[in-house]
Amino acid sequence: LVLGFAFFFCYVMCSGSYDYFQFVQQWPPTNCKIRTKCSKPRPLQMFTIHGLWPSNYSNPKMPSNCMGSRFNESNLSPKLRSKLKRSWPDVESGNDTKFWEGEWNKHGKCSEQTLNQMQYFQRSHEMWYTSNITGILKNASIVPSATRWKYSDIVSAIKTATKRTPLLRCKTEVASNIDNIELLHEVVF
Repeated sequence: LVLGFAFFFCYVMCSGSYDYFQFVQQWPPTNCKIRTKCSKPRPLQMFTIHGLWPSNYSNPKMPSNCMGSRFNESNLSPKLRSKLKRSWPDVESGNDTKFWEGEWNKHGKCSEQTLNQMQYFQRSHEMWYTSNITGILKNASIVPSATRWKYSDIVSAIKTATKRTPLLRCKTEVASNIDNIELLHEVVF
């Protein structure tokens, strides 16, 4: 019985079965501050795509590394590649194509029954464009790097604009011996 469950669990996770997508946008200044390694001295001051991840209610980090077609840059039109360079850049190393390849191979091909490679990247760009977190927060006079904000203020501004409740992911920055600061890192739909 246990072996049967383990086989079934592995089959479900490895086959790319999922319940929903997580659309994840990142705030490059936090990414660069925490990782201390970025391709440009001054990181982009706008939210960019981190990924579109098929997920399960039982384990939101699964599935990943599914069977499926490997990344093929020729599947992306020059027009789409140009759009992705703005919406989905690699803020750490500056190698956009390698970043897209890693995201497709780890997450995208798990959704291949629903979205082929071109559709996966096109849909991600469209979601970034229609859920412009940078613009939404700017309209609410919230600048993530400028001052301290309450979690609820950021969620409220995004929810008001998109009619969806986001999950915010923060990273801790150790800031002297007084206290630690939570930095907004990702917005997840």
